[in-house]
Amino acid sequence: MSQTDETSGVDEPALVLPESSVPDPASAPGLRWGVVSPGHIAGQFTDTAHRATASRIVSVVSRSAERAAAFAAEHGAERSFDSVEGMLAAGGIDAVYIASPHAQHHELARPVLEAGLPVLVEKAFTLNTAQARDLLDLARERGVFAMEAMWARFLPQYDLLRGVIEAGLLGEIVEVAADHGQAMPTDPSHRMNAPELGGGALLDLGVYPISFAQMVLGDLEDPVVRGELTPTGVDATLGLLARGARGGFARLGTTLRTRTPAEAVVAGTAGTARLTGPFYAPGTLTVELLDGRSASFAHPGAPGDGMAYEIAEAARRITAGELESPLMSWADTLSVMGTMDTVRAALGVVYPGEEGA
Repeated sequence: MSQTDETSGVDEPALVLPESSVPDPASAPGLRWGVVSPGHIAGQFTDTAHRATASRIVSVVSRSAERAAAFAAEHGAERSFDSVEGMLAAGGIDAVYIASPHAQHHELARPVLEAGLPVLVEKAFTLNTAQARDLLDLARERGVFAMEAMWARFLPQYDLLRGVIEAGLLGEIVEVAADHGQAMPTDPSHRMNAPELGGGALLDLGVYPISFAQMVLGDLEDPVVRGELTPTGVDATLGLLARGARGGFARLGTTLRTRTPAEAVVAGTAGTARLTGPFYAPGTLTVELLDGRSASFAHPGAPGDGMAYEIAEAARRITAGELESPLMSWADTLSVMGTMDTVRAALGVVYPGEEGA
């Protein structure tokens, strides 16, 4: 752990932060993974798993057999397939990671769960709460592990932040503020602007501040939403003000139109905790108390290995025979999906296939 302490006076003891309890990802059991949809995020997942964990990606699925084969050759996977069913029939895997666009998560994860295999599904877990509940009900019915790949929740600084809050160092939580904006292409055919792919800022970018606030405050209630849509009918920019079920307020924002600081701040009656941008990646947590004391915690590993912690968490839970992780529980996923459903309803964003749902 990297931690620095400052104190404003000789009479005040230095601020000491709790220790992170997150184990080294390399110490987790190694699993044989199948990866579905070999795009950029799947490449990051694979490279990180091979570099920083004992897990290995052994099978790759793409609708294009050529693309699957190319990814397998580049990353040292043993086999490639043009369908999930083909990969499942071949066997030889312990778990499956779904890295496709949001609109395909439900369709691709369902046969994995039906086959009795654990699944890690990239955030946002599905397009909507109904799809998420269907997958989680199936996982419960089959007794199979399922988890949303909200990688930030498994990072050491998030573990430390939870410890700071639980220890009462910040006092009563008053507000959580977080933002995530990126300057995305305006091309209507780009996936971020495509309703049929679950486009818009919310599911891709806004899920991070919403999930962060939900982790700290619990379910987000009584939301007030303001925003604007792209010409294709998905959300371009939005702001959300909501009340936390455990007290305090959330003030959140996301946009496709510009890069924002991507910081997160938890403010309490005794002090604040700040995660420097981007707050959802390996970085620094700084705690500043109203009495003048402060302390910082820096990510202990390589900055590029942030996904190793979710891979290791999944491997530990799966090996232990558990169905979910308390760090990103099924209830957490449903809560976040419910908030995003409410936000989309307020803005009038409807994805294809939802009209009659």
